[in-house]
Amino acid sequence: MNYSTEEILRIEQKWQKHWEDQKVFRARVDPEKEKYYCLEMFPYPSGKIHMGHVRNYTIADVLARYKLMRGFNVIHPMGYDAFGQPAENAAIKRNVDPGEWTYGCIDQMRTELKRMGFSYDWDRELATCDEEYYKWNQWIFLKMHEKGLAYKKASAVNWCPSCETTLANEEVINEQCWRCKTEVVQKDLDQWYLKITEYCQALLEDLDTLSNWPARVVTMQKNWIGKSYGVDMRFSVKGFDEEIIVFTTRPDTIFGATYVVLAPEHPLVSRLVSGTPQEAGVKEFIARVSNVSKTLRVSGEKEKQGMFLGCHAINPVNGEEVPIWIADYVLMDYGTGAIMAVPTHDQRDFLFAKEHDLPMRIVIQDPQHPQQTVAQMQEAYVAQGQLVNSGPFDGINNQEAIQKIGQWMQEQGTGTISVHWRLRDWLISRQRYWGTPIPFIYCDACGTVPVPEDQLPVKLPSNIKITGEGGSPLNHCPEFLNVACPSCGKPAKRETDTMATFFDSSWYFLRYCSAREDARIFNPEEVAYWMRVDQYIGGIEHAILHLLYSRFFTKFFKTLGLLDFDEPFDKLLTQGMVLKDGEVMSKSRGNTVDPDDVIARYGADSLRLCILFAAPPEDQLEWNDGAVDGSWKFLNRVWTLVHTRYIFVEDEHVNAEDLGPESVAMERIRNFTIKKVTEDIESCKFNTAISSLMILLNHIDKYGVDADDADRQVILNRSIRAMVLLLAPFVPHMCEELWKVMEGRQELPLERQALSIARLTWPRYDERALKQDTVLVVAQVNGKLRAKFDMDADSPEDKVKEIVLQDPKIQQYVAGKEIRKFIYIKNKLVNIVV
Repeated sequence: MNYSTEEILRIEQKWQKHWEDQKVFRARVDPEKEKYYCLEMFPYPSGKIHMGHVRNYTIADVLARYKLMRGFNVIHPMGYDAFGQPAENAAIKRNVDPGEWTYGCIDQMRTELKRMGFSYDWDRELATCDEEYYKWNQWIFLKMHEKGLAYKKASAVNWCPSCETTLANEEVINEQCWRCKTEVVQKDLDQWYLKITEYCQALLEDLDTLSNWPARVVTMQKNWIGKSYGVDMRFSVKGFDEEIIVFTTRPDTIFGATYVVLAPEHPLVSRLVSGTPQEAGVKEFIARVSNVSKTLRVSGEKEKQGMFLGCHAINPVNGEEVPIWIADYVLMDYGTGAIMAVPTHDQRDFLFAKEHDLPMRIVIQDPQHPQQTVAQMQEAYVAQGQLVNSGPFDGINNQEAIQKIGQWMQEQGTGTISVHWRLRDWLISRQRYWGTPIPFIYCDACGTVPVPEDQLPVKLPSNIKITGEGGSPLNHCPEFLNVACPSCGKPAKRETDTMATFFDSSWYFLRYCSAREDARIFNPEEVAYWMRVDQYIGGIEHAILHLLYSRFFTKFFKTLGLLDFDEPFDKLLTQGMVLKDGEVMSKSRGNTVDPDDVIARYGADSLRLCILFAAPPEDQLEWNDGAVDGSWKFLNRVWTLVHTRYIFVEDEHVNAEDLGPESVAMERIRNFTIKKVTEDIESCKFNTAISSLMILLNHIDKYGVDADDADRQVILNRSIRAMVLLLAPFVPHMCEELWKVMEGRQELPLERQALSIARLTWPRYDERALKQDTVLVVAQVNGKLRAKFDMDADSPEDKVKEIVLQDPKIQQYVAGKEIRKFIYIKNKLVNIVV
């Protein structure tokens, strides 16, 4: 039978229906079995899946199917991160309801995911835009408010005056609104925050427990949390009863501080310039800077702008008057909103001082250029050295001086040793429609009032007009906006902000454990069984915020007594991007490959195998149209093998001691392949696992069997069965069909046939069969192959050396020459360096 496109599609549809009808992958709590929770970061439902989805979800599916065959109780759910701006944009563009658009995309995406044969428990499917889901978002928010973790304050946002709406940073392009091209300004709005900073220490410390996370992800999280030890220094302002607090991690450079810079938003600025000649210019500067995004202000792409305030601060260690400036590169969000500038030892300060002709002083001596002057400096000196021009600390190494000067300043009362964090509280307000409504009501009599829990969910109104203009659409919906105060019953107004979608994705993995729970956010008993997530898989682009927020929510739930663990994810795998022509696949670049087109020609199994074989999962993958054809050809060979060479023979009578050398070798490669594929899947080395299966197939093809040789047929059958079972997690549809073919040739009654190959036992290997009496050792001279030797396995090095050096072929290259090295890799390789 030919493994044709028509046959492939027939088989895949057949088995997808079988898995769904028989609930093969339905997960249920079973205390007698060890659980395995396999999870991919759920997708935004854009409708069609792309190759990035295919790669991510195929990796997870292999692990889930493999663990199922290893006897684990596997939960492998799927859902949709369904709120967000794209649905509103689609609503504006197509004049459709965001909900209608989103659920249509979900239906399409579900169909495409099923076509790939993924082993999801569809009974646990959820979407964050479901009222049954976002009700619990609101419940979480109220609990956080009760604990003092949710609060409201004024903060600056990107604002489009034309559309009258806020914009995310990525919606600001060249300082203009992406939709109408109006220049974007910064505007202060009262917005909701979550006090994630309450958990700074726990979020940082518990990173040390995540030994199964990529080191770079842990480092990225540590840097984002950003614990810094330093000194809060007090600069008094000459002529004012004011003080500027500057936090620095570099107190060793304080004697070189020649000016102070405040953020334009610093509350002290207006007081310092009030009634002065600088006031009008400073106000104009602040207005201009307010129209620039914070990202651009701190980037290295833009020349830094600043302005002198006309007043001076007093350096607390030497009493020098230093000018006070404002500059766009200092933000109120970081540190204290003020910095001491040491231009000789900070490159950003150096460039700013050069641009504005500000004073400089060297305080760390470059040991390579001890006589260097400020005038000779081409850049800041940022390495170690001895202090100079630093009063009593001259001659001390600057690293040593960090602690000594900090301690000295604390004793003098001019500074305080302190800890600062880079992490800031989480702004979750969005002035949009398509998100979870924040459950608060504003009453003139009672103030800000939480919505009672028995009135949840606060539902989004349907059939609302989305224009992208005039602020939040909820402000223009009277039936949503106007409400009775739950405390006094008087007319009141609902909060019209909705939650950032990161809120939705910060706990969905817990909801999967009991996705149909009505009365509680989740069933604690089921969560206690299934959690933590054993393997989490997603893109490196989520290495900071999503993972950080999920960790924060988990710790919060523990404080509520709902969980007994601190971290949600045990192992983390961040898969690489899929590229085409050296660039990430993108519609705008015109370099996308539609998975549907590949499936229509080769089937889902060939696509799955191709995308796993092309590169290790952490690496970027360069798409090659020819590679999927190669995968199909390999599967065609396996298909043909089973149909033409598998003949059922009872194998209980075959004695290993009676096997000939070819059969012993075939058994060895079978057992070795089982061992190698098992180890490779456990360590997510899918490409090398598939390579081992290709090698096994080559050995099987070379293993001949005469029609009357039952023993050799038994050995062949063992290898064929192993091949199909080992391939099953990678290419499940074909392997299901081939297993049915083999069961048919065994003439098993229906009640003894497997429900699914995924429910069969993973093959085991016999260590005894892996042992070899002889091995092939290749010999190189200066890295070039010169001879091959059949030797006793595990031969000692001195014996190997004697045999190799006496060989005539080797003698041609070593005779009369000094042997500098004799390198022996046991049972594999000799390399002689002459």
